[in-house]
Amino acid sequence: MKKTMEDPSKIMRRSIHTFLQHYHRATTAAAVALPFSTALFLSQPFFSSSSSSIHMKLNTLFRGAGFSSSLGFFNILSLKLSQTLSSSLLTLPFSLTFLLFSKAYIIKLLSNNHDSSVYYFRILKTCICNSFFLLSANASAFALFFLASTILDSLGFSSRNFYTLFSLSSALIYSIILANAFVISNLALVSSPSSSSGGYTTLLKACLLLHGRTSTALALALPTNLGLAGVEALFRYRVMRSFYKGDRDVAWIAIEGTLIAYLYALFLVLDTVVNFFFYQSCVENEEEQKIGGDDEYSIKIQICESDNTKICIKGPKSLF
Repeated sequence: MKKTMEDPSKIMRRSIHTFLQHYHRATTAAAVALPFSTALFLSQPFFSSSSSSIHMKLNTLFRGAGFSSSLGFFNILSLKLSQTLSSSLLTLPFSLTFLLFSKAYIIKLLSNNHDSSVYYFRILKTCICNSFFLLSANASAFALFFLASTILDSLGFSSRNFYTLFSLSSALIYSIILANAFVISNLALVSSPSSSSGGYTTLLKACLLLHGRTSTALALALPTNLGLAGVEALFRYRVMRSFYKGDRDVAWIAIEGTLIAYLYALFLVLDTVVNFFFYQSCVENEEEQKIGGDDEYSIKIQICESDNTKICIKGPKSLF
């Protein structure tokens, strides 16, 4: 009998238990990832200058592709994409070094097979492939929206209510595509050390493992991503707001900002632990399904001293 996928709450509880049980090692991994989280938060003041030019270019690109300026979804999307691109470019050296070293350290502790350097190079290769995969997912979504917009415009659907409905449906579809792409990328990242080299083969393996388990992956990704978003909002409220208002001393703002950045790094470590246990659960479930799919018949041939041969055929065991 095929065993169903483990409940997301059990995976989350086991991940949190492991995280707290080895908290001293988790703090080490968080300290390694601290430069990345600090760079991510410090890059936010540069969003307004660097993302504005990217935002204008994306708007020009969308208008050139045929998207109407009355579609509010694409205006918001171009703004968010410009902020994401600016943040990714500014923190790229830190994400490829400190963040990946932290992930390699955590995966090495959880799997206990190889040294962190071997893990790092495989994760680095997979991370680069993940970037192209996410770009492809975004490009595919935009191509789908462009095709749908062109077809609907040719059919004469141009009312304001229709544009609102189209924006809402586009936002929903884009969120689903992006969420699945991020889940596949995270699963490929934690599974890359177990593969021979990592890269696109790991992405393909992650897609196969995720088949039929998408809801579990999304349920596990939601709490940690909400935690990361909450820490970012806390940094904007406590640090950025106080810095621009000037109502507190800069030294206290810097100390509080460092603590919030460290909290963000802890959530990154927890996210890696959750993804690793989800990957383990997928592998175990896949192996059990393969075993359960085979016919449970066995043939036993026993030769006794009296030259009599006994043949015993065992059928499938009763499940009840």
